[in-house]
Amino acid sequence: MRETLFKGRPHPSNGFRLRGHEIQRIETFSDGVFAFAVTLLIVSLEVPKTFEELLISMRGFAAFGICFTLLLLVWHEQHVFFRRYALGDQTTIVLNAMLLFIVLFYVYPLKFLFSLLFSDQIYGRGKNPFSINQDQMPQLMVIYGLGYMVIYTLFALMYLHALRRRSALELTDAEVFDTRSKVFAHGILIAIGAGSILLAMILPGRMAGLSGWLYMAIGPAFWVYFTRRGVRRRRLFEGGKG
Repeated sequence: MRETLFKGRPHPSNGFRLRGHEIQRIETFSDGVFAFAVTLLIVSLEVPKTFEELLISMRGFAAFGICFTLLLLVWHEQHVFFRRYALGDQTTIVLNAMLLFIVLFYVYPLKFLFSLLFSDQIYGRGKNPFSINQDQMPQLMVIYGLGYMVIYTLFALMYLHALRRRSALELTDAEVFDTRSKVFAHGILIAIGAGSILLAMILPGRMAGLSGWLYMAIGPAFWVYFTRRGVRRRRLFEGGKG
């Protein structure tokens, strides 16, 4: 997949020079881990033996689709990082290994959360095989939030490491600006995850699931943030053109 995406793209992407001209072993290994993570999302499903079981499996498409999309977003962020910086030093390897570990570790909590969310639509009311008490909901939301925060903390550390290596990478001033923008963007994601955890701990057990709605703030927050950063970037690096 990486080869297909990168084919014919040795030139700048969105004003950022791509340094990863070839797929590294660390990326090949990462792709295998992400593929295994996707497999874990469906490995517990058995081949339907009746038409009713087939319908139940098909109704589970929404939960699977959300989990798959979240994994794909993490994969894409990692893909962008290695295309831009092509780092393969020990620090990058360690941070990437930690990222892959968290991705694998959180596959089942992720699957449990969204299967629980759509359980009545999938299995019908009163036939939900997933069990959770109201007083356990805060713990579930905290577990999800912690995994979310750790993943984007690791991405922020990877981009900070790229900033420390800016001389060796020969980053331009615009590329340094974009790298810092990525660090701050991941900081926003970390803050939203922390806010969701705080809400889950404060709200009554039966209402703890509402803390998940805070993640809907990502879209508006990113729109405001990247709009402002885009304006500043144009003023700093494109103001003298034309």
